[in-house]
Amino acid sequence: MHRSWLAALAVSVLVPFASVRAEEAMTGTFTAREACAALQSIRKQTNPGNVKLTPAQSYRLLAGNKPDPTFYRVEVEDAQPAQRWVPVSCGEVKAGDGTAVAPGAGKPGPARSDAAISAGGASYVFAISWQAAFCEGLPDKTECRTQTADRYDASHFTLHGLWPQPRGNAYCGVARRDVEADKAHRWEDLPEPQLEPATRAALEKAMPGTASFLDRHEWIEHGTCFFEKSADAYFRRSVALIGEINASPVQKLFAENVGKQVDTGQIRSAFDQGFGAGAGERVRFACQRDGNRSIIVEMTIGLRGEVKDGARLADLIAAAVPTDQGCKSGVVDPVGLQ
Repeated sequence: MHRSWLAALAVSVLVPFASVRAEEAMTGTFTAREACAALQSIRKQTNPGNVKLTPAQSYRLLAGNKPDPTFYRVEVEDAQPAQRWVPVSCGEVKAGDGTAVAPGAGKPGPARSDAAISAGGASYVFAISWQAAFCEGLPDKTECRTQTADRYDASHFTLHGLWPQPRGNAYCGVARRDVEADKAHRWEDLPEPQLEPATRAALEKAMPGTASFLDRHEWIEHGTCFFEKSADAYFRRSVALIGEINASPVQKLFAENVGKQVDTGQIRSAFDQGFGAGAGERVRFACQRDGNRSIIVEMTIGLRGEVKDGARLADLIAAAVPTDQGCKSGVVDPVGLQ
């Protein structure tokens, strides 16, 4: 039976089960970006009451499941039991002093200063989706209702977003009313990014979610913190980056394996082939349970350096630091509810 989930621009990540080790005590808050399942047991994947986090709501942070955590233990009021485990990718952690912590960064510590970022080059997370898998969770979205097997996004990756780091680097100079509308998912009420006609056309092809105003959300939350305060530059360069991926062995691997299980180690190898040795180590994979399947929904790619016109994706990836792999394997989902 088909099982849907709230996957907004964002997806709940099925990460490898944690081993039975002493957890790492943590303090601070965890602010959810998604309606992720709040598990009582990571190993058993149990969730009494089918509890999900509320996007934009903050929860008391209690622990990580290991020194370099894949799950955080948080307190969910009114849940029974109240202490639950959630994937690190589901939201943003802030230490007791309010500083942001990136997923997988271990215990909270101070965020990087602007001077440190400038000295080491700007850093980003580049998020790309496999649209058919995204649509398993949100089939009623306009871009999902209209998807067909012969449409571009059935066989090519789609743009989710380009996110300046650290994670707290968001809503730069944005009016409070727009921040509130964005966090309430009233994206239709957000101002439309000002784009040249050619950029708009390319974006609508690369980002089907523009049909649901995803571009407005991405610009307001993330694009406003781009080093060049231009929506056209932000989206034009994001489209160029995903164009490189869609012309690479990574896209070919997915297109040739629609409906089949793929090991994420294979995908990392395809990144190495297309973008240089070690590129795959900068990619993390997000999978989601769909009935008895695990499907690959999204990939997040670490980048470092200014994303200027003509910037090469291989160079930006090579300058970034490695990340954990995320899920180990998943199905390349075909179009339509499975």
